[in-house]
Amino acid sequence: MLILNAEDVRRALPMQDAIEAMKSAYASLSDGRAESPLRTRLSVPPHEGLVLFMPAYVQAETDEALAVKIVSLFPENPKRGLAFIQAAVLVLEADTGHALALLEGSSLTAIRTGAGSGAAMDFLSRRDSRVLAVFGAGAQARTQMEAACTVREIETVWVYDSNPGQSRKFAAEISGGPIQREVRVAESPVQAAKDADIICTATTSTSPVFADVNLKRGAHISAMGSYTPEMQEVPAETIQRARVVVDSRSATLAETGDLVKPIQAGLITESHIYAELGEIVLGRKAGRQSDEEITYFKSVGVAVQDAMAAQLALKNAKKLGLGQEVEF
Repeated sequence: MLILNAEDVRRALPMQDAIEAMKSAYASLSDGRAESPLRTRLSVPPHEGLVLFMPAYVQAETDEALAVKIVSLFPENPKRGLAFIQAAVLVLEADTGHALALLEGSSLTAIRTGAGSGAAMDFLSRRDSRVLAVFGAGAQARTQMEAACTVREIETVWVYDSNPGQSRKFAAEISGGPIQREVRVAESPVQAAKDADIICTATTSTSPVFADVNLKRGAHISAMGSYTPEMQEVPAETIQRARVVVDSRSATLAETGDLVKPIQAGLITESHIYAELGEIVLGRKAGRQSDEEITYFKSVGVAVQDAMAAQLALKNAKKLGLGQEVEF
C-alpha cells in the first residue's frame, strides 16, 4: 500500500489537473455513472465530535475510481494543538476492492473543494472577471483563491474574516507565496463584496456573510460552507434571483441551509435549482446566460470528488516517486 502524507498530496494534485478531474467527477455523477450515497454521519457526543463517512465509485470516460473518505470534525482539537478537521482517504482497486493507498485527507479535501469551485467558476463566472472576494480566511481560502486564479485572470483579491487577525495572517502568507496577486484585507463585508466579480464563501456561518444589495451586477458566487441545514452563507434574496447550480441535487437539498432555509420560508421551491454542474459539463444545459445575471454554485462536497482526486493523486505520485510503500 502506498502512503501519501499532506505534502505528497499537495505535490500530486496541481490545481489545473484537479479542476479537470472535478469536471469529470461531476459529469459522471450527473450521468448516472457514479455511486455516491449521502454521507453517513456519526456523532461523538462526549467530545462534541462528528465523523462523516463518504464512499464513492466513479466510472469516468477513461478510468474508474473507488475510494472512501473519513472526515472527523472535533471542535476541541485546536486546544490540543490539532486541526479541527481530520481526514483520511482509502483508495481501492475498482475491479477487485484491493486496498491500494492511504492519503492524508485534509489536504486532499482542501484541493478538491477548491478545484470543484474552480470548475464552477469556469462555466459560470464572466470571462472578464478580475476581482475576487474570499469570505473566510481558513484552510479553504487558499485553494479557493488558487482555483479562481487558475481559471480567470484575477488581479485583486479581497479577503474578509470575522477574525481580522486571521485575514491579515492569510494576506501575509499569500503575499509571500507562489500566487502573486494583490491581496487586500477588507474591513467589512461591504468592502469585500461590492466590487467582486467572483465571491467565494468558505465559512461556518449560520447567517449570511454579505448583503444582497452589495452584489455587483453579473457576479458569480461559489459557496463552499453551509454544509448543514442550520448553516447559511448567502442571503435568501440572492438565491431567489440567481441562476442556481449545485454539485448534487439530493445532497444540497438535504444538507445546506443556503437552500433549505429559503425553501422552508416559501421563497423558492426545489425546482429553482437550474442544474447540477455535471449537466453543464456534459453540455445538456448551458452555463452563464448573460454578463448581467447573478450565478450561484452550491457545493456541500460529494464523495465522487474525493474518489477522482485520490485517483489522480495516486497516478501522479507514482510518476513523481512520491509516498512510502508499506506491506498490507
